[in-house]
Amino acid sequence: MDRVNKIINMLENGQHKEALNEYNVLLQSGMPDEKFLLSEELYQYGFLDEARALVENLLELFPEEGELLVLLGEILIEAGEEEEAILILEKISEHDANFGQSLLLLADLYQIQGLYEVCENKLLKAKEILPHEIIIDFALGELYSEQGEVRKAMTAYEKVVSEESEIAGINIHQRMADLLSASGVFEEALIYYDKALDEKLEINTLFGYAFTALQAGYNRTAIEKFNELKELDPEYHSLYLHLALAYEREGELDSSLSAIQEGIKQDEFNKELFFYGGKIAIKLGSLEEAEQYFREAIALDPGFTEAALTLNKLLFQQERYEDVIDLISALDITEDEEPQFLWDSALALEKLEEYSSALDKYESAYTFFKNNEAFLQDFGYFLIEEGKTDRAAEIFKQLLNNDPTNYEYLDLIERLTNSKQ
Repeated sequence: MDRVNKIINMLENGQHKEALNEYNVLLQSGMPDEKFLLSEELYQYGFLDEARALVENLLELFPEEGELLVLLGEILIEAGEEEEAILILEKISEHDANFGQSLLLLADLYQIQGLYEVCENKLLKAKEILPHEIIIDFALGELYSEQGEVRKAMTAYEKVVSEESEIAGINIHQRMADLLSASGVFEEALIYYDKALDEKLEINTLFGYAFTALQAGYNRTAIEKFNELKELDPEYHSLYLHLALAYEREGELDSSLSAIQEGIKQDEFNKELFFYGGKIAIKLGSLEEAEQYFREAIALDPGFTEAALTLNKLLFQQERYEDVIDLISALDITEDEEPQFLWDSALALEKLEEYSSALDKYESAYTFFKNNEAFLQDFGYFLIEEGKTDRAAEIFKQLLNNDPTNYEYLDLIERLTNSKQ
């Protein structure tokens, strides 16, 4: 195998032209075992075209050799030629020693294509041939997990962890915990997170544990685990928002805001942190600070509807109507996209005594809120103040249809009708 080693050494030393020359000689005149060994090496190094040429050359001599067909299938998969790979792998005979490996490769391909039933059939057939191969149980676990079949996935994973706690660098207990957590089975998930952490302290596992504890309502456990994660990796940005929520649920608002502030230091472009900081600041009575947080969130994303709506509510409470109009004008959100801004504009313009503009906004908002009682009340009373009694009567008749026993509406309609006489 000296020629194979020579070519590999040339590649490793950057002598690509010389290696190609030697490769072409071996492709034309090499022995089959040399070609096969070189094809495996080239495949590992990512020289897919060259490896494929060698394998196809060998298949001319050994057209039914399963090991060659499997290698060609792997090369085609790596090259993104999945359909061609399927055709090649399906050629392997059930009696070939490589049939089980071909089934595993085919299962992966069919799973990628979303053909889950075919994938499952291939894996179960492989399990019959290789009953002690736990990689097949792992593949079944992955398949069932993707399909949302939690219990079948757990059964498959249990077979794996009975022999190995890790496959291809994947902690199986963490896999089981993540699956249960995503399925809402939080209590059981925490058991598996404990097992995973006993095997290896890993930050993603720790985050999964803390997040699941938060979802399960174990806020103190979540706080403990998120803080442990923060000590291990303060740049794990996702933890801060959840840590703040856990503190808020425990009524520890100062700690919640501190977690937000720490998170912002780590991730100053996270609009959600600023937005949540604003909401906590309101609960603490720090309205100026809250406004600043909301404005920072909107500056990061002028289309951040929820932050803009929340800030608008704060501005209305402070009777800062011009600021409401200025904010809406600066947003990268059309009023059709979020019609609440039409309603807000109408209310603010009314307060600013810009009645003509307010009427336009009310009429535009009516399209979106004609079944909203609160809006119809605002619009109706505005119309009365503007002396538009016919239109006001129409609005209150609409309200009365939804609430026939409302004497206030009846009285208003009667007075509006009488005023015309």
